[in-house]
Amino acid sequence: MSSRRSRQSAGVSRISDDQIIELVTKLRQLLPEIRDRRSDKVSASKVLQETCNYIRSLHREVDDLSERLSQLLTTIDADSAEASIIRSLIM
Repeated sequence: MSSRRSRQSAGVSRISDDQIIELVTKLRQLLPEIRDRRSDKVSASKVLQETCNYIRSLHREVDDLSERLSQLLTTIDADSAEASIIRSLIM
C-alpha cells in the first residue's frame, strides 16, 4: 500500500477506464488484421495482442530494410551521393 500511496502522492496519474477504452478503440481502427473484421466483436485483450504482434512485425521490417541498405552501401562508392542518402536513412 505504501508504494501505491507514494506513486499517487508523487503526481503519477492512473489511467482511467475511459482512456483505456479510447486507446483500444483507436487501435482497432489502426490494425489491419482487426480493421477488416467486425472490430466490435474483438476483445480488448485480442486488440492489444494484435498490436504487439504488429509492432514486432514492423520492427522486423525495419531491421530487414536496414540490413539491405547496409549491404547496398558496401557495393557502391562510399563518396557518392547514393551512399550519402543511404547513410542518412540508416542513421
